[in-house]
Amino acid sequence: MNFLFPILMALVLMIAGCQLSPSEPKASGCVQCHQGLEQVSPSHHDCTQCHGGDPDTMDENIAHWSMYGPKNPSSPQYWERTCGSCHTYQLQRVQSSLMNTATGMIKNIQLTWEGEDGKLYASKPLKTYGADGTELVLEGVEKLDHLSGELYRKFCALCHVGIESNQSWSASHAAGCAACHFPYNDNATYQGGDRHLQGKWPYSETHAMQVLPENRVCFRCHNRSGRIAMSYEGQNDGNNSLVPTNQGYPGPELISGIRNATSIAPDIHHKRGLECIDCHTSRDIMGDGYAYENMYEQVEIRCEDCHGSADRKPAYAEVAREHSEAVRESQHYQRQVKMGDKMILTSKGRKYSNVFYEDGAVWLVSKRTGERHESKVITQTPEHTIAGHERLECYSCHSRSVAQCYGCHTQYDLREQGRDFIKGRNTPGAFSETEDYRTLYPFPLALNQHGRISPVTPGCQTFVTVVEADGSLSKDSYVSVYDGKQRLRFAPFFGHNIGSKAVSCEECHGNPAFAGFGQHVVEGNSITPTLLCEKSDRKPLDGFLTLEEGTLEAFSAITRENSRPLNAREIRRMWAVNQCLICHTDPKDPIYQKELDYRVLSRCLDRPAHARPASGSH
Repeated sequence: MNFLFPILMALVLMIAGCQLSPSEPKASGCVQCHQGLEQVSPSHHDCTQCHGGDPDTMDENIAHWSMYGPKNPSSPQYWERTCGSCHTYQLQRVQSSLMNTATGMIKNIQLTWEGEDGKLYASKPLKTYGADGTELVLEGVEKLDHLSGELYRKFCALCHVGIESNQSWSASHAAGCAACHFPYNDNATYQGGDRHLQGKWPYSETHAMQVLPENRVCFRCHNRSGRIAMSYEGQNDGNNSLVPTNQGYPGPELISGIRNATSIAPDIHHKRGLECIDCHTSRDIMGDGYAYENMYEQVEIRCEDCHGSADRKPAYAEVAREHSEAVRESQHYQRQVKMGDKMILTSKGRKYSNVFYEDGAVWLVSKRTGERHESKVITQTPEHTIAGHERLECYSCHSRSVAQCYGCHTQYDLREQGRDFIKGRNTPGAFSETEDYRTLYPFPLALNQHGRISPVTPGCQTFVTVVEADGSLSKDSYVSVYDGKQRLRFAPFFGHNIGSKAVSCEECHGNPAFAGFGQHVVEGNSITPTLLCEKSDRKPLDGFLTLEEGTLEAFSAITRENSRPLNAREIRRMWAVNQCLICHTDPKDPIYQKELDYRVLSRCLDRPAHARPASGSH
């Protein structure tokens, strides 16, 4: 007995240790029934702490009766009691982020369709704080009892993390935290090891948490509207509808909305192996705890952070505290941040958690794979210090393409029922939409909200038809009023399709489409549009400027504060450069480092033809 007692005690302790190990689920009705179910993560070992329910019974109905969900405890109606009970910091950020509130989207729909009413709205009512630290009350979008409120609730809301979307091929996602961290597969069915759940819908593909969301997660939502996830990966749904493109079958890839995705050149960052999360910080996506009115205010990254600007190299700061956010965030990366690391700073002065300054160079380290990518710094290079380009965004020259969808016809039919995803029920009024034309290149340029020249794309450029309950039309292809005028709208936009080679000088300075004239014919001192708006025989659908006998007219709005089309003086200067480009075709030519003297240029051009320098001479 003296010999057996230590052995028996050791066995008892081993068994107890197995049952209570923090890396294993407790032996309960949950795991006895759901054998083969993937463990969420080593730190998530108690089923009921996340899901609720009764683990002490084998009766399915009793066990599940008090569960949160029952499938998704991270859904917003539960997340304060579930995910947020441990992850308070992350929850407070996500609650106020645009990914959850959609305040910017609701604001801009309202602004372009009905006009502002002095209030800010969100997907759900929320008391939070603005970027200046003052308390901010966001009204629930269910209070917007007009067309733009209906449009958000019945059309836009399904893509945002507060609402589960489970009926869209390749675009379904859960609600709340699980939308990103427990991704669905293309048809939203479980494919893990639990035989009770195998093939069931709608469930995440497995029960294992994805700490670092992959690109496919982003694609689930960002394949519509601006289509930035598609552009980044080198895809375009174009105008082909379901025209077979792959041996008579839809493809190469069928995506949500019964669309074909065909191939275009991918973004250079994607081609070199960078994922969305490698550039975007968690604050871009999950927010920083403050509520913003527009996406560009929440997103903190800029090209210049890693590549520098014409006159300033990337800024960096040393990690001097063990509890620095960069250290904490990198704990799941292949390369963790440590004390003394020199971290590149975002445009808001915060440290990246995966971009380092080492040995005189800037290095981005992939969060998931640990692969190192050197970032080329362009500061003081001749092609980036061209006089007159000071206001250009990097992506004005380096965008390969910008998705542009023209002539969006939206019909709201009160004879039909439509699903209100915010209210959770069907109500009178169903939306449908069609488009006239879509293109990628060339893309128009205008001044954005920062006073810089950037690409713009149609922003709520909508012709609205409203069918009343009796079948009459209260609106028929109506162009809404914006800022006091009935007009179409464009918005500053970054298309996420960057190339190392820039748009050529000759294209940008010689093609009026880049200045905002759309498809056109040049006739003397006039530029005649060829893709005409159905409401006017003088205004192009795909542009916002016209030129008639030397007189410039801007007739569409650029829908961000301080944004506007280029004016006559700016366009004159833009086109004047063509006279230099005849001889000076290289952007590295030293003459472009000097401000253009238009008086000298005029004297040169006014000389008789026989007195002008031959082509190629200086």
